[in-house]
Amino acid sequence: MSANVNTSLPLEYQTEQSRMNILGFWIFLGAEIVLFATLFSVYGVLYKNYAGGPTHQDIFMIKEVMIQTVLLLTSSFTMGVAIWEMRRNNKKGLIGWLILTLLLGAGFLFMEINEFIHYVHEGATMQTSAFLSSLFVLLGTHGAHVTFGIFWATMVIIQIAKRGLTPVTARKTFIIGLYWHFLDVVWIFIFTFVYLKGMVL
Repeated sequence: MSANVNTSLPLEYQTEQSRMNILGFWIFLGAEIVLFATLFSVYGVLYKNYAGGPTHQDIFMIKEVMIQTVLLLTSSFTMGVAIWEMRRNNKKGLIGWLILTLLLGAGFLFMEINEFIHYVHEGATMQTSAFLSSLFVLLGTHGAHVTFGIFWATMVIIQIAKRGLTPVTARKTFIIGLYWHFLDVVWIFIFTFVYLKGMVL
């Protein structure tokens, strides 16, 4: 068994199985890029179809969105620190930074749910217009991914706490890190393409 472990590589890459799993996850992220590119394209076509309903300027709360952005981008930084602690073989530090990452992600989700409630209160629902339908689908899909990421990372934390840092738990941690960074990159596009563009046009 030990012959199949290359200790000269980072822990998450030390076994052939881990390397294949990480490669497979990169391919999965490619499919996710196609998904979000499709949603962005739909929004780009429909974002001015208000059907007499609320417009961007009527419903967007740019201050709250800025806070959401800071929370999610900070969580990307803390996830990076968690991976760094993993590379240092610091189990306690890894778990601590992962928990902080998830708390920031939960804060982001809390604000996004409040944002949706605000939209509905303003009469902006999925049925109101094509603009709002595409907006809710885009934001909701990203929010669902963040929610899944929080549950997934929680399961990884539990495994690390029980089994310690092994090539398997390190690989799972690294993969959830890739996933989390991907969601942050998608949010940067949402912030720019949806919110900033919506406020200036």
